[in-house]
Amino acid sequence: MDPRVARTRASLQKALLDLARERPLDEVAVGDVTARAGVNRSSFYQHYADKETLLAEALENALHDVSTQLPEVPIASGTPTMPSELITYLEHIAANAAVYRRVLGEHGSTVVTARLRQRVELIVRDAVGAAHSPAHTDLPVDVVASGIAGSALGVITAWIARDPLPPPDVAADWLWRMLLGIGAWRQPD
Repeated sequence: MDPRVARTRASLQKALLDLARERPLDEVAVGDVTARAGVNRSSFYQHYADKETLLAEALENALHDVSTQLPEVPIASGTPTMPSELITYLEHIAANAAVYRRVLGEHGSTVVTARLRQRVELIVRDAVGAAHSPAHTDLPVDVVASGIAGSALGVITAWIARDPLPPPDVAADWLWRMLLGIGAWRQPD
């Protein structure tokens, strides 16, 4: 990607998330985003069809940034240790809780949720393929990835719906225990 394009997109994504921390996302207009990002309106529409597409890419990129840092988690050597990147990602969600509540909530964005789910599924496919978990040996990888992605987003949705919001390390523990439990439900033969 052209560095100028990458800078413009990153600037627009940051502007949207910054504004969404200041006021409800529904009150943030494209003009607000472009003004905060320091770009003109036509630049916005060169990169994004609408605010929802921008939001989807911003949240997807946050997950991507953390997932590229994930270490390989050895499943075969006993109970794996929770990667610190999980807490890092949940800290990002906590900092943008209002956005995630809107996106993942009851009247949320199907577009943004679907893109997040797809990104989680890709991460899980890579992890499951590398881990060789005995609990998943006879299951298609896409089924495992879909199940784990749905569970992960379910835990995150339940966490951000709480008031007051529990700390990210608490949510990370909930999520990690849930994910470990998925593999433990079926004992190897």
